[in-house]
Amino acid sequence: MTSDSTALIIPELIVGLGNPEPKYDNTRHNIGFAVVDELAKVWQMPLKENKRFQGLFSEGVTPGGQKVRLLKPLTYMNRSGQSVRAVTDWYKVEPCSVLVIYDDMDLPVGRLRMRLSGSAGGHNGMKSIIAHLGSQEFPRLRIGIGKSDGEKTTISHVLGKFAPAEFKATEEILYISVKAIELSLKAGIEQSMNRYNGFSIDY
Repeated sequence: MTSDSTALIIPELIVGLGNPEPKYDNTRHNIGFAVVDELAKVWQMPLKENKRFQGLFSEGVTPGGQKVRLLKPLTYMNRSGQSVRAVTDWYKVEPCSVLVIYDDMDLPVGRLRMRLSGSAGGHNGMKSIIAHLGSQEFPRLRIGIGKSDGEKTTISHVLGKFAPAEFKATEEILYISVKAIELSLKAGIEQSMNRYNGFSIDY
């Protein structure tokens, strides 16, 4: 039996990247956590600490009827792969069924970009996941956090909070991210890419 190259890529595990301490709440680098928190709220799938998975975890069925698992690794960003690998091993999830959500400085605030695969692009959380899964063939949703304005270092920019002028765009992009993920669960990642990759919120 030949494999179907047109098979839909449907996420089974959705991972949001961030750092676990309260001081990192609502920072640019934690936008992946924020999206998973929003999914957990909208889908009524409360996250609970799971020591085996080294993260906050939940599983359930979305309003659209898709079975899905949510994960926020509590390992700190640069060891996120340990937590993701623990879940994929336990549930026998293939890398192509893992959707990772993370921040991207190369995209402006108010933009998102979904892709089927790719390199880490300098993101330490993604480097860790690629190393632990032994593959970069897994989908990802990048959320724009914008570049630093030159006065700040890159580290202080990504670990800083969004500016007041960006709050509304950030709230809207969380809403759009949920819609993009819900579409990917129903119709596959590529459909979601086609619909949402050109989306932009002005602020």
